[in-house]
Amino acid sequence: MKKLLLIVSLLIIAATNLPAQFKSASLQAAGLTCAMCTKAINNEVAALPFVKKVDVDIKSSTFVIDFRDGANVDVDALKKAVEDAGFSVSKLKLKGNFQNVAVKNDAHVDIGGKIFHFLNVKDQTLDGERVLTVVDKNYVSAKEFKKFSTATKMECIQTGRASSCCKKEAAENNTRIYHVTIS
Repeated sequence: MKKLLLIVSLLIIAATNLPAQFKSASLQAAGLTCAMCTKAINNEVAALPFVKKVDVDIKSSTFVIDFRDGANVDVDALKKAVEDAGFSVSKLKLKGNFQNVAVKNDAHVDIGGKIFHFLNVKDQTLDGERVLTVVDKNYVSAKEFKKFSTATKMECIQTGRASSCCKKEAAENNTRIYHVTIS
């Protein structure tokens, strides 16, 4: 019994010492025309293993997604779920709890084993609850993507994958890079 209590305590301590934990997301979908469309997306997103709950605002075509505690959130799986339902993502915002995460404009940061490339931000340290907006191709409108893509000379903005521009940040070639801004 003591061993079990010790293991549980260590897991709780380890979970609270993560540099960031994404708690929820706000996802806007494009192309919805009826409640059945909304239901199709809701079913696909709710089936993802890291999703705890999905609430829908039909008027704004927005899905508020709560993630399971300690879950490894897969941003691309969210997009794929929407596409599998026959629609596209028009905006994705991730809400997370951050602990001492230093970010710089036009730089890559490892957060929870994933690489995030911050665009149009001031150099700062993220602490507490913050919202990141994914600005990759097919996560925002073409016009908005063009605006963000001019904020960097790095090639990874076009592909979402690490290449020669990312080596100094220790990202391996072809590693997924998520381009984000702070909302």
